[in-house]
Amino acid sequence: MVTENSVKVLSLPKILDDRGNLSFLEEENHIPFKIERTYWIYDVPGGEIRGGHSYKKNEEFIIALSGSFTLVVHDGYKGQEFMLNRSYNGIYVPSGIWRHMENFSTNSLALVLSSTSYDANDYVRDFNEYLNSKK
Repeated sequence: MVTENSVKVLSLPKILDDRGNLSFLEEENHIPFKIERTYWIYDVPGGEIRGGHSYKKNEEFIIALSGSFTLVVHDGYKGQEFMLNRSYNGIYVPSGIWRHMENFSTNSLALVLSSTSYDANDYVRDFNEYLNSKK
Protein backbone atom coordinates (compact mmCIF):
# COMPACT_ATOMS: atom_id res chain seq x y z
CA MET A 1 0.00 0.00 0.00
CA VAL A 2 1.33 3.45 -0.84
CA THR A 3 2.18 4.98 2.52
CA GLU A 4 1.04 8.53 1.88
CA ASN A 5 -2.46 7.06 1.67
CA SER A 6 -3.44 9.75 -0.78
CA VAL A 7 -3.59 7.76 -4.02
CA LYS A 8 -7.27 6.86 -4.17
CA VAL A 9 -9.67 4.86 -6.27
CA LEU A 10 -12.62 7.15 -6.92
CA SER A 11 -15.93 5.83 -8.23
CA LEU A 12 -17.87 8.06 -10.57
CA PRO A 13 -21.65 8.22 -10.86
CA LYS A 14 -23.04 5.44 -13.04
CA ILE A 15 -26.47 5.84 -14.60
CA LEU A 16 -27.75 2.51 -15.87
CA ASP A 17 -29.95 2.54 -18.95
CA ASP A 18 -31.07 -0.20 -21.33
CA ARG A 19 -29.87 2.01 -24.20
CA GLY A 20 -26.36 2.20 -22.73
CA ASN A 21 -24.87 3.41 -19.47
CA LEU A 22 -23.59 6.89 -18.71
CA SER A 23 -20.96 8.17 -16.28
CA PHE A 24 -19.74 11.69 -15.67
CA LEU A 25 -17.52 13.75 -13.43
CA GLU A 26 -17.44 17.29 -12.18
CA GLU A 27 -14.28 19.11 -11.17
CA GLU A 28 -13.96 19.87 -7.46
CA ASN A 29 -16.89 17.50 -6.84
CA HIS A 30 -16.04 13.99 -8.02
CA ILE A 31 -12.35 14.82 -8.29
CA PRO A 32 -10.54 17.05 -5.76
CA PHE A 33 -9.20 19.71 -8.15
CA LYS A 34 -10.06 22.13 -10.94
CA ILE A 35 -9.19 20.70 -14.36
CA GLU A 36 -6.61 22.77 -16.26
CA ARG A 37 -5.50 20.18 -18.83
CA THR A 38 -6.87 16.99 -20.35
CA TYR A 39 -5.00 14.47 -22.47
CA TRP A 40 -5.46 10.90 -23.58
CA ILE A 41 -3.13 8.02 -24.39
CA TYR A 42 -4.00 5.53 -27.11
CA ASP A 43 -2.50 3.19 -29.75
CA VAL A 44 0.15 2.07 -27.26
CA PRO A 45 2.19 -0.77 -28.82
CA GLY A 46 2.36 -4.04 -26.88
CA GLY A 47 4.91 -4.02 -24.07
CA GLU A 48 5.33 -0.24 -23.98
CA ILE A 49 5.25 1.81 -20.77
CA ARG A 50 3.85 5.33 -20.56
CA GLY A 51 4.60 7.87 -17.85
CA GLY A 52 7.63 7.19 -15.69
CA HIS A 53 7.71 10.45 -13.73
CA SER A 54 6.25 12.37 -10.83
CA TYR A 55 5.06 15.94 -10.58
CA LYS A 56 6.08 18.60 -8.09
CA LYS A 57 2.68 20.36 -8.25
CA ASN A 58 0.37 18.66 -10.74
CA GLU A 59 -2.38 16.28 -9.55
CA GLU A 60 -4.07 13.81 -11.89
CA PHE A 61 -7.16 11.68 -12.25
CA ILE A 62 -6.66 8.71 -14.57
CA ILE A 63 -9.49 6.69 -16.17
CA ALA A 64 -9.56 3.77 -18.62
CA LEU A 65 -12.31 4.91 -20.97
CA SER A 66 -11.83 1.78 -23.07
CA GLY A 67 -9.86 -1.42 -22.61
CA SER A 68 -7.51 -1.81 -19.68
CA PHE A 69 -4.06 -0.99 -18.34
CA THR A 70 -2.15 -1.11 -15.07
CA LEU A 71 -1.24 2.06 -13.19
CA VAL A 72 1.87 1.60 -11.03
CA VAL A 73 2.48 4.22 -8.33
CA HIS A 74 5.32 4.67 -5.85
CA ASP A 75 5.59 7.13 -2.96
CA GLY A 76 9.36 6.81 -2.52
CA TYR A 77 9.01 3.98 -0.01
CA LYS A 78 6.48 1.49 -1.37
CA GLY A 79 4.73 0.80 -4.63
CA GLN A 80 1.22 -0.26 -5.54
CA GLU A 81 -0.53 -1.39 -8.72
CA PHE A 82 -4.07 -0.60 -9.86
CA MET A 83 -5.81 -2.34 -12.74
CA LEU A 84 -7.99 0.15 -14.58
CA ASN A 85 -10.67 -1.49 -16.71
CA ARG A 86 -13.95 0.23 -15.84
CA SER A 87 -14.85 3.67 -17.19
CA TYR A 88 -16.71 4.59 -14.00
CA ASN A 89 -13.65 4.17 -11.74
CA GLY A 90 -10.50 6.25 -11.80
CA ILE A 91 -7.38 6.79 -9.75
CA TYR A 92 -6.58 10.11 -8.10
CA VAL A 93 -2.80 10.62 -8.04
CA PRO A 94 -1.63 13.62 -6.00
CA SER A 95 1.59 15.51 -6.63
CA GLY A 96 4.77 13.90 -5.37
CA ILE A 97 3.85 10.34 -6.44
CA TRP A 98 5.84 8.46 -9.09
CA ARG A 99 3.63 6.82 -11.71
CA HIS A 100 3.72 4.85 -14.92
CA MET A 101 1.19 2.88 -16.96
CA GLU A 102 1.82 -0.55 -18.47
CA ASN A 103 0.05 -3.66 -19.83
CA PHE A 104 -2.20 -1.73 -22.22
CA SER A 105 -4.83 -3.90 -23.87
CA THR A 106 -5.56 -3.59 -27.58
CA ASN A 107 -7.55 -0.43 -28.35
CA SER A 108 -7.26 0.88 -24.78
CA LEU A 109 -7.87 4.56 -24.15
CA ALA A 110 -6.50 6.28 -21.03
CA LEU A 111 -7.98 9.67 -20.15
CA VAL A 112 -5.90 11.88 -17.83
CA LEU A 113 -7.28 15.00 -16.16
CA SER A 114 -4.64 17.35 -14.74
CA SER A 115 -4.76 20.17 -12.21
CA THR A 116 -2.14 22.32 -13.99
CA SER A 117 -1.23 23.40 -17.48
CA TYR A 118 1.78 21.68 -19.03
CA ASP A 119 5.06 22.77 -17.43
CA ALA A 120 8.22 20.80 -18.27
CA ASN A 121 9.81 22.07 -15.04
CA ASP A 122 7.12 20.37 -12.93
CA TYR A 123 8.33 16.88 -13.90
CA VAL A 124 10.79 14.67 -12.03
CA ARG A 125 11.79 12.15 -14.71
CA ASP A 126 14.64 10.29 -12.99
CA PHE A 127 13.51 7.64 -10.49
CA ASN A 128 16.75 7.82 -8.46
CA GLU A 129 16.41 11.61 -8.20
CA TYR A 130 12.80 11.06 -7.12
CA LEU A 131 13.83 8.56 -4.43
CA ASN A 132 16.55 10.93 -3.15
CA SER A 133 14.01 13.74 -2.86
CA LYS A 134 11.87 11.56 -0.57
CA LYS A 135 14.67 10.90 1.95
